[in-house]
Amino acid sequence: MDINEAIELLKEKGYKTTGKRKEILSFFADADGYRTAKDLIQYLESSYDGISFDTVYRNLHLYNEIGILETTELNGEKHFRINCTHHHHHHFICKDCGKTKEIKVCPMDEVEQALADYAIEGHKFEIYGRCPGCKLALT
Repeated sequence: MDINEAIELLKEKGYKTTGKRKEILSFFADADGYRTAKDLIQYLESSYDGISFDTVYRNLHLYNEIGILETTELNGEKHFRINCTHHHHHHFICKDCGKTKEIKVCPMDEVEQALADYAIEGHKFEIYGRCPGCKLALT
């Protein structure tokens, strides 16, 4: 999803597209992977002195709820990224820097066979580790 699609979705759902909301979208559009609320607050503080945690969290949860952002739990903290649902895929997520790499393989064919009598309503498949840059930094 790009910024213009996200803005249109906000408008369709009846939400205003303020400068702050657009700046939040820009932050995630430019990010290479998942980012935390703290990352966003640090980014916004230069433009919005004294921006509140409540404002940031409220917008993050709104964006997640309407499908602009997707979330994952990493190191005990919620991380966000622009939703890239143009096609079905999964991610490798670097535990150090949050960068993601798309994984084109999906284990659901095997899982559906193993759970043939079950009604599967959704799934999420993520692999965690260190990207080449972070792995190199450890050595």
